[in-house]
Amino acid sequence: MNLDSYDYEIDESFQTYEFVSAGPKGKITKVVAYTEFGTVNGEVAYNLGFGDVNQQTGVISDMVISDNGDSMQVLATVAQTIVEFSAHFGKHWIRVKGSTPARTRLYQIGVSAIWDEIKDDFELYGLKNEEYREFRKNVNYEAFLVRKK
Repeated sequence: MNLDSYDYEIDESFQTYEFVSAGPKGKITKVVAYTEFGTVNGEVAYNLGFGDVNQQTGVISDMVISDNGDSMQVLATVAQTIVEFSAHFGKHWIRVKGSTPARTRLYQIGVSAIWDEIKDDFELYGLKNEEYREFRKNVNYEAFLVRKK
């Protein structure tokens, strides 16, 4: 993908990625973490967790609204971690769901913006009415499943 993204650090498990958002609100450390949660159609599946690190406590929160003016660059960085994770682990399913419907919608906007660039390399399904369906632009979904083809 040729998107403007932040550099990130990867832990030794290749399941945690950390980067710093830089904008009008300052430097904000963000973490993307992949956690195995079960299976999808008999195949291993991971949940993508994403949030800001509280500088005082070190706790990661997916409810903070950092509003640092770089949301597309942040989403591009999260997308890059999916590419990296998939390159390391292979064709595992990754579930992506925002902590709120508004965040899930923001993720969908980001995916729609890069869909033509990634559709040849990734399978993507959206959850609608308790059923995963092939991703289509301009359809609101409640969550997503993605994996490398």
